[in-house]
Amino acid sequence: MGTLFIYAALLIFVLVTLLWLWSIALKNVSIVDIFWGLGFVVVNTFYFLQTDHSTERQNVVLVLVAIWGIRLAAYLAWRNIGKGEDYRYQEFRQHYGPDRYWWFSYIQTFLLQGMLILIISLPLLAIHTHSKEINWLDYLAILVWCIGFVFEAGGDYQLARFKKDPQNAGKVLNSGFWKYTRHPNYFGDATIWIAYALFCIASDSYWPIVGSVIMIVLLLKVSGVALLERKLKTSKPRYQEYIEKTNAFFPWFPKK
Repeated sequence: MGTLFIYAALLIFVLVTLLWLWSIALKNVSIVDIFWGLGFVVVNTFYFLQTDHSTERQNVVLVLVAIWGIRLAAYLAWRNIGKGEDYRYQEFRQHYGPDRYWWFSYIQTFLLQGMLILIISLPLLAIHTHSKEINWLDYLAILVWCIGFVFEAGGDYQLARFKKDPQNAGKVLNSGFWKYTRHPNYFGDATIWIAYALFCIASDSYWPIVGSVIMIVLLLKVSGVALLERKLKTSKPRYQEYIEKTNAFFPWFPKK
């Protein structure tokens, strides 16, 4: 398991380094966001190919991670390409200056993201290196994954359709999944990683679920809900009213 992790780390190191060099040519660090989902597909497929991929669990997880990662990458590519660099990276670029940020972004963004992919994907590594027979937890994990995927993909679709209408500029989306949670896509993403943790436990491995825990903490406290909430509170005047009526994360009926 340890040797396989090291080989995966070398693979990710090469990929994020090449991606970083490409970002310098483009002068756009945002391409790293598109790689996020694909990074997990690459690591998971690598683990699958390097182990005895004969169990049903491994085959199922191979397919589920590919669907999730490719869908996320395609959506972010559609949303970001041609729109310029994301405001977060523009702020970093202004703060550190163009003479420093080109190399600082390698450490701060690309290597950091590569490291996170490796740590968060620990449940996937455990799934492919433990061959316990499929059991009821696997079926529960599939159900949880489907719920998460519907929320994440459905939330992204509803938001994209909402933003496409120029009459919605400055408004708050509060219908569909967004009626029950202010961040259905992040809730869906977290739920998917709970599913991977369940697959991990079903394979009789426990401590690697720390990867799923880290992903959920990131979604809630670092780069997901917390970061977006700070921005929306200042950019959308009616967002405070939305906050008072709608749960931030876990879906529930709106408050009166």
